[in-house]
Amino acid sequence: MNSIVAAASTLPQKSLDSGIHRCHSTTVTVLRFQLRPGQSIFDQVVFAATKAFLSGEFQPGQPFPSVRTLAAELKIHPNTAHKVVQYLIQEGWLESRPGIGTVVADPPQARAGERKRILQQEVEQLVVEARRVGLELEEIIAAIESHWVRFEKPLEVSRK
Repeated sequence: MNSIVAAASTLPQKSLDSGIHRCHSTTVTVLRFQLRPGQSIFDQVVFAATKAFLSGEFQPGQPFPSVRTLAAELKIHPNTAHKVVQYLIQEGWLESRPGIGTVVADPPQARAGERKRILQQEVEQLVVEARRVGLELEEIIAAIESHWVRFEKPLEVSRK
């Protein structure tokens, strides 16, 4: 199972008033998934990130791992990590803030036609695959409901 533990930290800062050094550090666990053969690494990382955003593992304003951290922790090529981050920025899931880095954005609004595409193409693909392996409609509905419920419950994310 791949996972990233990213530390977003600032350099020790000297306060002009007291001369005290301060260091701020946040640890976040993200993108827990297993790479599957037959599907591009890019698609799998994008899906894992989107799932983390929707499930509450990532909150708006929270730092997102850098390209370097993403590549190192997932053991993927830095170009793939860069492509993932740029795609998530383009889709509105992330935003780049000067002097801060890449952070999670508020969830983007669905584009026109996305709902129709999901209800037609994606569901059709699910039905074809389910019929191919002999699943019953009730099993599919139960599986969808199970996954749906997981996204309704806010996830407990440990922050140290």
